[in-house]
Amino acid sequence: MIHPTAIVDPGAQLADDVEVGPFCVIGADVVIGAGCRIGPHVVLKGPTRLGRRNRIFQFASVGEECQDKKYAGEPTRLEMGDDNVVREGVTLHRGTVQDRGVTTIGSRNLFMAYAHVGHDCLIGDDCILANQATLGGHVTLGDFVILGGLSAIHQFCHVGAHAMCGGGSIVTKDIPAYLMVNGNPGQAHGLNLVGLKRRGFSREALKALSDAYRLVYRQGLTLDQALAEIDARYADLAEVTAFSDSLRVSTRGIIR
Repeated sequence: MIHPTAIVDPGAQLADDVEVGPFCVIGADVVIGAGCRIGPHVVLKGPTRLGRRNRIFQFASVGEECQDKKYAGEPTRLEMGDDNVVREGVTLHRGTVQDRGVTTIGSRNLFMAYAHVGHDCLIGDDCILANQATLGGHVTLGDFVILGGLSAIHQFCHVGAHAMCGGGSIVTKDIPAYLMVNGNPGQAHGLNLVGLKRRGFSREALKALSDAYRLVYRQGLTLDQALAEIDARYADLAEVTAFSDSLRVSTRGIIR
């Protein structure tokens, strides 16, 4: 299952059924779970942990030292869940001691060709980063986030669950859950209603979320006023609570 031209450090731990293609380099303290397939010319450096059934295509670099100039060789980590697809030329960097010390990637994510995940990022489940989408360091993505090709997320930004960015968007502020964002600089263009319908959101939830969106973006209210009104109307609706929570945790200000 390991091609004879691959270089695998004796300190790496690979499950018995892991496939490793030609000319791969797998360093010490790399752990690869069952069912993973590593394509040709892939470089994995540790400490890095891959879960089960991940597929990594040619020329990807996973677990490399970060590009932060403050990084001084500390033993930081990259941890990945299950069933992720990492396409050609993708770069996924380890964390820094200035943050959590780990870059964390959930499960069932798709990283299209040449996407980049910077140090200390936290990525949920079922996200899609299209070709050349880029995350600066310390970025957080909720579940089911979609980033269009050539989009860029600034350091320390949070992107809420089910949000979607159009191709080429430049994001320098936080994106609340469920939003559609496009442009340079990124601006809100309503809710990701098509995505929410596909994921089974009820008609009641969609109506309430549309109302909550209008309170924040269309009524001329301050954010505190809008949140108070949302809480008064929808405190018992989990989908709306997730929207208001994503507003409250913002540290960079929200995209308007």
